[in-house]
Amino acid sequence: MPKTELSLIVLLVIIVFHVQFCTSTDTISFNKSLKDGDLLISSGKSFALGFFSPGNNSNNRYVGVWYNNVPELTVVWVANRENPINGTYGVLSIDPKGNLVILNRNTKIFSWKITNISSAQLLDSGNFVLFRDPKRAVIVWQSFDYPTNTILPNMKFGNDKKTGLNRSLTSWKSMDDPGSGEYLYKVEINGIVPQVFLYKNFNRIWRTGPWTGLGWSGVPEMKPGFIFTINYVNNESEVSVTFSMKEPVLSRLVLNESGMMNILNWQEGGKKWVQFWSAPKDSCDDYVHCGKFSNCNLYNLGEFECKCLIGYEPRDNRSWYLRDGSHGCLRKKDENLCKNGEGFAKLSNVKVPDTYIARLNRSIGLQECEKLCLNNCSCTAYASANVSIGGIGCITWYGDLIDTREFTDGGQDLYIRVSASTLAQFLKNNGHHRKRTIAIVTVCISAMLIALSFACCLVIRKRRRGGGVHLNPLCRKFTLYKQDKEDQFTSLNTLKRNLASYENSSRCNEMDGSEQVDVLIFDLSTIISSTDDFSDANKLGEGGFGSVYKGQLNNGQEIAVKRLSKNSGQGVEEFKNEVTLIARVQHRNLVRLLGCCIQRGEKMLIYEYLPNKGLDSFIFDKTKGSQLDWRKRFEIIVGIARGLSYLHHDSRVRIIHRDLKASNVLLDASMHPKISDFGTARIFGGDQIEANTNRVVGTYGYMSPEYAMEGHFSVKSDVFSFGVLLLEIITGRKNTTHYQDLSLNLVGNVWDSWNDDKALDVVDPSLGDWYETSEVLRCIQIGLLCVQSYANERPMMSEVVFMLCNETKLPNPGQPGFVFRSRNSSSLPYSSSASIGTSVNEISITTQHAR
Repeated sequence: MPKTELSLIVLLVIIVFHVQFCTSTDTISFNKSLKDGDLLISSGKSFALGFFSPGNNSNNRYVGVWYNNVPELTVVWVANRENPINGTYGVLSIDPKGNLVILNRNTKIFSWKITNISSAQLLDSGNFVLFRDPKRAVIVWQSFDYPTNTILPNMKFGNDKKTGLNRSLTSWKSMDDPGSGEYLYKVEINGIVPQVFLYKNFNRIWRTGPWTGLGWSGVPEMKPGFIFTINYVNNESEVSVTFSMKEPVLSRLVLNESGMMNILNWQEGGKKWVQFWSAPKDSCDDYVHCGKFSNCNLYNLGEFECKCLIGYEPRDNRSWYLRDGSHGCLRKKDENLCKNGEGFAKLSNVKVPDTYIARLNRSIGLQECEKLCLNNCSCTAYASANVSIGGIGCITWYGDLIDTREFTDGGQDLYIRVSASTLAQFLKNNGHHRKRTIAIVTVCISAMLIALSFACCLVIRKRRRGGGVHLNPLCRKFTLYKQDKEDQFTSLNTLKRNLASYENSSRCNEMDGSEQVDVLIFDLSTIISSTDDFSDANKLGEGGFGSVYKGQLNNGQEIAVKRLSKNSGQGVEEFKNEVTLIARVQHRNLVRLLGCCIQRGEKMLIYEYLPNKGLDSFIFDKTKGSQLDWRKRFEIIVGIARGLSYLHHDSRVRIIHRDLKASNVLLDASMHPKISDFGTARIFGGDQIEANTNRVVGTYGYMSPEYAMEGHFSVKSDVFSFGVLLLEIITGRKNTTHYQDLSLNLVGNVWDSWNDDKALDVVDPSLGDWYETSEVLRCIQIGLLCVQSYANERPMMSEVVFMLCNETKLPNPGQPGFVFRSRNSSSLPYSSSASIGTSVNEISITTQHAR
C-alpha cells in the first residue's frame, strides 16, 4: 500500500477514534471506562459526573456529580468521600466480576460491591444508577439512596422500613474535604410519629417536629403557597419526604460544614446561589433549650425567651431568672390532675413537643382525642396528627414535654392538661383561647429617662418595716421587680402580693388587663455588693457612656454592669435606647441583657459576663492574637455576620447597629462572638431600609462614607462597618493604622495589595502558614465588597453570610470608601482627607460628631 494512502487511513482512524471518545455520553459499560479528565453528561445536559478536587487547596481527587450548566463547581454527590485518590490517575470502570470500581494505577480505591453490573448511567435528575440487565429495566443501586450532604428535587429522604435503608445527610468536613463531617441530618422513626433531627457529634441540636399534613410542625415557613411541593409518605414500607419545584429553577437542600441546613436556589441573572431558607436560626431552635415542660418564644418582648407551660413553674428560680432555662419546669404542687375536673389549655402556633414518648391514633378526631387523654391520668397533652383534613388523627403525650417553641405564625395547636382552677384562670385571662398578644414597651420607660420631671416615674424605696415599691400612676403598665435578699428577685405575682398591703395596691390591679414587659430591676445595694462598691479592680473598661464593671451575685452568677456616667450628656438617650432595643432581640451572637438598675440617680444595665472581653483585646495584641488561629477567626467572622444578619433580616424588628467595631464584639468562654452596645442603634419599621440624621454617632474608621459625610444610614452602613472589622480580624491591625509610604489606612492598604495580587501579604503574621489560602482570600474579597464606596454596591448581610459559608463565585470589588487621607485624593468617591480618630475604650464606646 502506498505510504500516502496508509497515512490517510491512520489519520482517519485517529479522527474517528477521537470523535467517538469526545462524544458526550451518560453511560459506563464493560468496554467503556471513565478516566480522570473525562465526563459523563446526563441526557438533558443538567448534570455531569467525573473526577474533581474540592476547594482550592486539595490535591485529592474524588468521583462526584455536579451541575453541568452552573459556572461554578457545585458538587451534589461524592462516591469515594472517605477514600480519595492522590493524583490524576483515577479510572472509573466495571471490573471482570461486574463490579463498579474506582482504580488508581490499577489499585482498587473504592468499590460498590454489587456484582454482575452491565452498565452505570447518569440520569438527568442527578441520580447515578447501576443496572444488571442490558435493557436497563431494573435499577440495582442508585446514588439517590446514599446522599452525601445534598438533597435534590424528587430525591427521597428518609427510611425504607423493609430494607432498613436510612437516606440521611452528613456534612463535609470542610470545603476542601468532602469526608463525613460532624453534622448529621436524618429522619427518626424510633417514636410513633416520625421526626427529622439535626445532630452534632451524635447529639441532637435541632428538631423539625412531626408532620402535620401540611408541613413540619417546627418549620413555620412550610405551608400552603410554599415555593416547593412537599410529598410526605408514611406507610408500612417507608417514611420519606421528597420536594419538587413549582417554578423551573435549580434548587438544592444542603447541610453545610458549619451545621446549617440551607435551601439554595440558582439565580440565573446574578449567576449565583441564593439562600431561600435556613435552620437552625436562633436559640429557640436549640434542642431542649428551655428544658422540660417549657415553651420557647423569642417574641416575649423584654422577657426571657423560655417560659413554663401553663400549670408549671421553674424548677430552679435563680437559674431561670438569670436566663438559664436548661433546668426546665415542673408541675405546680397544687395542681390536682387525676379526674378532678381538669381540662386542657390551648397553646397556638407551636412546634409540638418531641414525640418520642407519644402515642398515635390515626382514626379519631380532636374531640375523641381530648376524651382519650382526659381518661388517662398520665396523659400530659394532645394535638391533632393531621391538621390538613379537619383534625383527623390524635397524638397524645405521656410524661415529659420537651422542645416546644412558639411562633407568631405557623406551627399547630397544642392542648396542655391543667387543673380546673388553672383552666378557669386561663379562660378568664385569654377569653376563648385568645391568642397571646406581643408585649410592647410602654411610654413609662421613655418618660422616666427623657426628663428629670419624670425621673420619679418609678421610685424604689425602702421602708422602715419591710421592703416596698411605690408605683407612680404613669407606670401602671410597667412590671417592676424588687430585689429579694434570699432569691435575688421575685416574680410579678409575688410583687403584686407584696403591694397588696399598701394603699396604692389598687393601681397595680389595673395592670391585669394587659400584657406586661418583664424588666428585671436589680437593687442598688446588690450591684454595689457584687462589684465591691465599683472598685477599680473590677473595672472592665470606660467610655463615653460611662464605665463597665465585673460583678458577682450572691448565687455565684457573674455579671457585667454598664454604669451610666451622671455627667454624661449623651447617656440618657443611649440608655433608654439600649433597654428598649436589646429586650426585643434574642440571638446566640448578640449579648444578653439580664436587667437594669435605676435607683438614687443611678442608671445601669446588667449583662451576662463574657470572660474574654472585647475582640479588640485579642486581634490588636501581638501576644494574645496568637491565641486566635485562622479557624477560630473564621468562626468569629461568621458569628458576627450571622448576628448582624439577624438584626437586619430575621428579627421581629429591623435594627441598624450604627457602631459595630472590634471593641463592641465580646467573646464568651468558648470564644464565640456576641455583638454588644446598642446605645446608638435604630429601629426601622416595616419595609424601611434607610434614614437620615443630623446627629451622626459612631466611631471613625468604621463609619461608612455616606453616613459620616451626609448623615445617611441604612443596613449598608452596618455592612461597611462589618467589612472594616473583617479586614481587621484578618490582618490583626486597626483600620486607623497610618501607612507612611502610601498615606493609606488599612482598607486602602488591603485594596492595593489585592490589586497587586499580593492580598496574602496583609494576613496577620501571627497566623503563620496555618490557614486555608482560598478561605482567607475569599474573606478578604468579601471584606472589600463590604467597604465599597457606594452603598448600593455592597452586599446585604444575608448575602455576606451565604458568601462566607458557601463556595460561590464572588463579584470583583470596586473602589473602597475612605481610602486616601491626602488632599490629592478628593477626586476619589467618598475619599477623605480628615484624620480618622481612634477609640479609647476597650469594652463599649460611642464617639459623637456634631453636624
